[in-house]
Amino acid sequence: MQDKITKLFKAIADPTRRDIFHALVIATSALSITQISNQFEISRQGVTKHIKTLQEAGLVVIDAQGRERFCNANTKPLQEINKWLQFYSQFWDNSLQNLGNYLNSKT
Repeated sequence: MQDKITKLFKAIADPTRRDIFHALVIATSALSITQISNQFEISRQGVTKHIKTLQEAGLVVIDAQGRERFCNANTKPLQEINKWLQFYSQFWDNSLQNLGNYLNSKT
């Protein structure tokens, strides 16, 4: 089983999935899969597969209402990526600071 961060990176790695997620984030209400499909030049089946990947990563929540399925974005899982990136950002900040200190001590 893939860990959370791997699922998140897989979900946002594809530009179409990022666009679908973005459309859901900026939507003022839940969007049906049909409404989402109408925004893209791929088949409804293709959009559904992308939404499934986003759902597996926790980035989309699907609510079935009768025969229609409505999607909402869930941005909370992106905090995992942010935490992961912050570690490396801090690492590079510290490394560059140490390099700067070293170079300044040599002058």
